[in-house]
Amino acid sequence: MRKLEDQDIRKLIKVGKQSIAVTIPIEIVRELKWREKQKVTVKRVRGGVLIKDWKG
Repeated sequence: MRKLEDQDIRKLIKVGKQSIAVTIPIEIVRELKWREKQKVTVKRVRGGVLIKDWKG
């Protein structure tokens, strides 16, 4: 079990040759009602990135 203050700290993971992944805490995924293989959009914003549900 992680310490409470460390729960939001994540590592970047190399996936294949040209991609990097980061895990999202399961509590956030459940709150958003996201599912495995769901499409999301990733947008660069000042100071970071924004991940949103893809509305296709």
